[in-house]
Amino acid sequence: MFKRIFHKEEEEAATPVYLVAGLGNPGREYRENRHNIGFMLIDRLCRELLITPGKVQSKALIASGQYGGKKVILAKPQTYMNLSGQAIGGLMRFYKIPIERLLVAHDDLDLPLGTIRLRPGGGSAGQKGVASTIQQLGTQHFSRLRLGIGRPPGQMDPAAYVLQDFTRQEKAEVEAVLDRAAKAVLTFIELGVEAAMNQFNGAPKEGKPLA
Repeated sequence: MFKRIFHKEEEEAATPVYLVAGLGNPGREYRENRHNIGFMLIDRLCRELLITPGKVQSKALIASGQYGGKKVILAKPQTYMNLSGQAIGGLMRFYKIPIERLLVAHDDLDLPLGTIRLRPGGGSAGQKGVASTIQQLGTQHFSRLRLGIGRPPGQMDPAAYVLQDFTRQEKAEVEAVLDRAAKAVLTFIELGVEAAMNQFNGAPKEGKPLA
């Protein structure tokens, strides 16, 4: 009985590849902005998976690692928010990633801070990075993780609000929601979007530990 010997290239080809893209704007001046919570999530996932962003590819800063026997590519598009789809589309094509293995994480004005919501598809709801991704991929049937940042106070312009840093009071809540969102992403990779939605959608229940 002969045992087949797999070459490294065959093993890599047989390993499922997932792309998790967090949306934001590159540059020190935007680092702590509400609009950059997607970037913050990628940084948190890098720490969770013990990997370091290593190179710029397809207009994105990327890091790659393994989770649950699957290859995971974490990406922060460097195109600025409104052109995020250029980077995501390039990575999807280069790595030949099926659409069901893409997850895009982004800020959402219509959800309160502390709330996360996974969706298996849908429109952009005015989020320009998501709109760019839909345009570049030619489909809206990809999973996304919406990270609530809340509505601006009073009559403040939403465009100005998203480019403000989180306040000192908000930062503890941001840290907690990033931990929860990172676990939601890993559940998506391990078990799929439906399982992740069932476990993590909404705000954490009061009086219970974060999932």
